[in-house]
Amino acid sequence: MKKIIYFGFVTLTATNSVFAEDKPQDLGIMNVVGVSPVGGSIDADKLPTTVQTVSSQQLEKAQTISLSEYINRFLGSAHVNEAQNNPLQPDISYRGFTASPLMGLPQGLSTYVNGVRFNEPFGDTVNWDLIPQGAIDSMALYSSNPVYGLNSLGGAIAIKTKTGFSSPKHQFEVYGGSFDRHSEELTSGWNNGTWGYFFDLHHFEEAGWRDFSPTKADQAFGTLSWRGDKGSLDLTLGANDNDMRGNGPTPIQLLAQNRKAVFTHPDQTITRMFFSELAGSYDVTDKIEVSGNTYFRQNRMKTFNGDNSDYSACDDDSGFLCGDETPVMNTNGDLISFDDSVNGATRNSSATQMRNKGGTLQTAFTGDLFKHENNLTVGASYDAAETHFASNTELGSLTATRGTIGSGIYVDESKVRLNATTETVGVFLTDTFSITDKLAATVAGRYNHISVDMKDQYINDAEKNLNGNHAFERLNPSAGLTYQLLKNVNVYGNYAESARAPTPMELSCADPEAPCKLPNSFLSDPPLQQVVAKTWEGGFRGNLNQLVDDGKWDWNLGFFHAINNNDIIFHRAGNIASQGYFSNVGQTRRYGVEAGTTINKESLFSAIDDWHFSAHYTYLNAQYLNGFDIQNPLNAEEIVQVQKGDKIPSIPEHIFKAALSVDLWKKASLGFDGMYNGNQIFRGDENNMTAPLSGYWVFNGTAEYKITKKFAVFGKVNNIFDTNYNTFGVYGQADEVLGAAYDDKRFVSPAAPRAGWIGVRLSL
Repeated sequence: MKKIIYFGFVTLTATNSVFAEDKPQDLGIMNVVGVSPVGGSIDADKLPTTVQTVSSQQLEKAQTISLSEYINRFLGSAHVNEAQNNPLQPDISYRGFTASPLMGLPQGLSTYVNGVRFNEPFGDTVNWDLIPQGAIDSMALYSSNPVYGLNSLGGAIAIKTKTGFSSPKHQFEVYGGSFDRHSEELTSGWNNGTWGYFFDLHHFEEAGWRDFSPTKADQAFGTLSWRGDKGSLDLTLGANDNDMRGNGPTPIQLLAQNRKAVFTHPDQTITRMFFSELAGSYDVTDKIEVSGNTYFRQNRMKTFNGDNSDYSACDDDSGFLCGDETPVMNTNGDLISFDDSVNGATRNSSATQMRNKGGTLQTAFTGDLFKHENNLTVGASYDAAETHFASNTELGSLTATRGTIGSGIYVDESKVRLNATTETVGVFLTDTFSITDKLAATVAGRYNHISVDMKDQYINDAEKNLNGNHAFERLNPSAGLTYQLLKNVNVYGNYAESARAPTPMELSCADPEAPCKLPNSFLSDPPLQQVVAKTWEGGFRGNLNQLVDDGKWDWNLGFFHAINNNDIIFHRAGNIASQGYFSNVGQTRRYGVEAGTTINKESLFSAIDDWHFSAHYTYLNAQYLNGFDIQNPLNAEEIVQVQKGDKIPSIPEHIFKAALSVDLWKKASLGFDGMYNGNQIFRGDENNMTAPLSGYWVFNGTAEYKITKKFAVFGKVNNIFDTNYNTFGVYGQADEVLGAAYDDKRFVSPAAPRAGWIGVRLSL
């Protein structure tokens, strides 16, 4: 096994995090949640929206490799598409809104780490590989809330990392097994009451279960903390060096012959992040707290994608290469001669360097107002991002295994050099007023002003088509009520608005007359309108603890209804699935019902057994409310009409998940979880003219035995019944590469077969 070569980072993650306290907590029974990205706190029963929480203990017990895997298996209304077929690059969807590392997807969830927004500034994408799971202390998944800023259309994911105060222990964990996967992680935390440190060093590597799919991730994260009588300071540092290959969807006919096969390769993503944050808080009085942070974040991303080609010999027998019957020029301004070296493949590469900096300052007031309990938080934030984007498309040919060989000839129209700067100013407020002991009202809002300045840096582009200045602003309000109907039954209802401004990536790829190839060839920037989501939700929640001696039984039943105005989607244009443009398509709607229950019962049958059960069901209806034109997924030369009521692709209508585990003698544990995702429409079939991707069941198991208090052996099996299922579908064209027999245009992302891993954990 390779060793991690990293120097130790020491940091701190102060009270600017999601939850109120810094000490270790079991979120399964905790009822205090955050009210803003940088802190404040409130009883969850007084928050008129849905919040799901996860603790580090729950993450460790589940043996998931990432936070996204845990969300997929255990949280309600959430599911994952493995569009990239890489365990560190999933698409997380919550109530039909997505947080994904893939450009081209309509992003709808905001993500925060210790109060710092982690959506990338260029495309609002989220790179889940940047933070090691072992450094996470807690996570909260919020439904729509404008206080969490841009892109919180469907909700927000707020992550708090560990400190020497929340995790004062030392631990080494190693495991290995299927797919040549192995992981080594060292964590250490300590404090003396005033100073503390925590660091996490993690190495992850695997060959991948599909062909040509190795992945390596080296991550480091840490905290250096100071705690005083009235204040705290936290310095956070993090870095990673990850090299991931996820070769994406494959023609369904090819998978029928070999489920490990890939279409074209490689599809490589390299991320190198550096993150630093200084955060702190100060208690001005017992009822007034000032807190804030300032940060600098840099992420350098490189991609390389071997793909089939949309270029061919010109029909006029001129001997040149053409695209859409137009001769293609190289970057020297010369026409390209057609020969075998430029026939059949393209090699698309990009380099994106993003630098973010900014900060947030807020004040929380917890004093009574008119002799009624009141919690008021006001704050302001400033974020500035600078992006340097470069992309190239090299012509080439395909190998026997559908890899690519470069010709050294680059296409002029696909060469992009773009600088983009984004500035965002936000002012927010949230106030919860207890009208009576049982009735509480919450009002909140955020004003955002976003400016985007883009400069075309390619010297051959005399018209500077990518140049543009854009400004967006909006005040997003929310208001809601909670009522303690019975001692153990709470009723809630809320209305919220949230907005997402078009990203520089979308603004650079919005012309139907000049489609781009994601994530490379941006060509022009017609104006796009910002997306505004208007969400209603309400329901009941409570407990049946009186029925469970020495235990806890929580339940929830709710309804949600969200309409996106001026929603942005990616229209496919051409024979390549990644070629197209962005546009506003009017209104889309996502509504549904969600229900869940969690039971923890000590000593069910005897004094030695403690049982844990959870279940979640979601009915989710996602539709277009306005018609628009799209390319026929079965015939690229034909335009078809999306009708009102057509379902939005890649969103299952039914989601069910359940988990059962037992702890024996406080030493051994066994866990079993299952998940069902219903049918979903193929991406590219927005008018629902073809059969959907089939739903699937999948089951997983875990086990752990504590040989001593400090030494444990654990293991897990994923996909116990070795089910062949697919999590994502899209339309493409395989016959030009594989031959005329491959005439089925469906491409799918297959899920991994049955696999197992075993490991050991040493704690001090």
